[in-house]
Amino acid sequence: MHRAVEILLVEDNPGDVFLTQEVLRGSTVPTRLSVAEDGVEALAMLRREGKYAGAARPDLILLDLKLPRKDGLEVLAEIKADPVLRRIPVVVLTTSDAPDDVLKAHDLQASCYVTKPEDMEQFVRVLKSIENFCLTVVQLPTAG
Repeated sequence: MHRAVEILLVEDNPGDVFLTQEVLRGSTVPTRLSVAEDGVEALAMLRREGKYAGAARPDLILLDLKLPRKDGLEVLAEIKADPVLRRIPVVVLTTSDAPDDVLKAHDLQASCYVTKPEDMEQFVRVLKSIENFCLTVVQLPTAG
């Protein structure tokens, strides 16, 4: 049997965290979800610093852009500049549909950019689409 897919969700909205947890709980692919509430915590987890020394390296990162302490674009830039982290696929999942944010995220090598719908049912559909595509269609690099 294959190991669970490690997912890091970088999200400060508790409602979005809950919906993501619910969608993944119903997944046919075994997953293990870790949550970072801001960019500083996300980078500490990824770098296995301090209390995160034993943290699993994620196979996939779901990254919000509008985060406290360090925004998602800064986090994305640091991930992609790090030789250990840069291969981890990063799906930007954010409320921003600003063309500038889309361009910057792609310039920083985001795997894809998805705008969160405001409607909860639509948001769940988007999450299920990401789950289906990223966990059953795409071949993820092996975490190290």
